[in-house]
Amino acid sequence: MIHSRKPSLSFETGANHLHAVLRVDAIRSNTLVHLVQHWPNPDDRDAIIAALDELSDVAHGVAREGELDAAIEQVEDVAAMDTAQVEVSIPDVRRLLGELTAVARRVLRFRRSSVPGQRGAA
Repeated sequence: MIHSRKPSLSFETGANHLHAVLRVDAIRSNTLVHLVQHWPNPDDRDAIIAALDELSDVAHGVAREGELDAAIEQVEDVAAMDTAQVEVSIPDVRRLLGELTAVARRVLRFRRSSVPGQRGAA
């Protein structure tokens, strides 16, 4: 369950409370928009579809080392995709810090000395 005021950019505890989950919906949205930004141009669309077909073939087969990364990079190149990053405002940085701190306390509950600010922290 997400307790964030802004679930689309949030930290939460995983279902088993043994890991954290970072949700950044903007990266997915930006990826899809970049993927189709050149769609009206038939040549660009055909190149993107060909790269996606190649990625599909690699993903559904037994990929050699580096082959999946190369297929992903090919899609990114032909679709002129930006780096998968988002700018985070100061208020969101503060909120995310609080969320991550709460998650860290739950996830690291058996290793309390690993939580920053706790006694015995490294």
